[in-house]
Amino acid sequence: MNLQTKQLHIRPIHTNDAKALYKYRSDPETYKYLSFIPQDISDVEQFIKKSAKEIDVSGTWFQFVILLKDTKSIIGDIGVHFLGNDTENKQVEIGYTLDRDFRNNGYATEALSAVIDYLFSSLNKHRITASIDPINKPSIQLIERLGFRKEAHFKKSLLFHGKWVDDLVYAILAKEWSEKS
Repeated sequence: MNLQTKQLHIRPIHTNDAKALYKYRSDPETYKYLSFIPQDISDVEQFIKKSAKEIDVSGTWFQFVILLKDTKSIIGDIGVHFLGNDTENKQVEIGYTLDRDFRNNGYATEALSAVIDYLFSSLNKHRITASIDPINKPSIQLIERLGFRKEAHFKKSLLFHGKWVDDLVYAILAKEWSEKS
């Protein structure tokens, strides 16, 4: 399963992607909003091994990497959680990480748009959600730019990096996405 956009190639994660992922996921500016913080490259290798090998399996996370077409460099990743509590497997949660050296160039919007299109059109999903830290303003702006709406603001609902933090939940329905496009 590979997706192509104007500037990007989006493909499933491979074991040999560990070094590239470690580079940006071990950056304190990047990981302050991530639950997975690698201490060394072996942590990333384990993360990749635990990622689902097949897409669209209920209860699993499937991980994509985002590559620049012209340089073949990995600049980020997108995780898709196929929710296990959905008996028809019609709802997913997305998460995304972009190397800070490549932010503010439209790459995250372009990559997420392609993955969202794929989830709705090829996998026939009904609803996509994203969980965001309220202080992560760039992520909120990105997800709102894509047409997601805020559905909930949970107060001190997540124990994250040893502190209770708020959690925003954003969502978009397939119908809303198709009307937007």
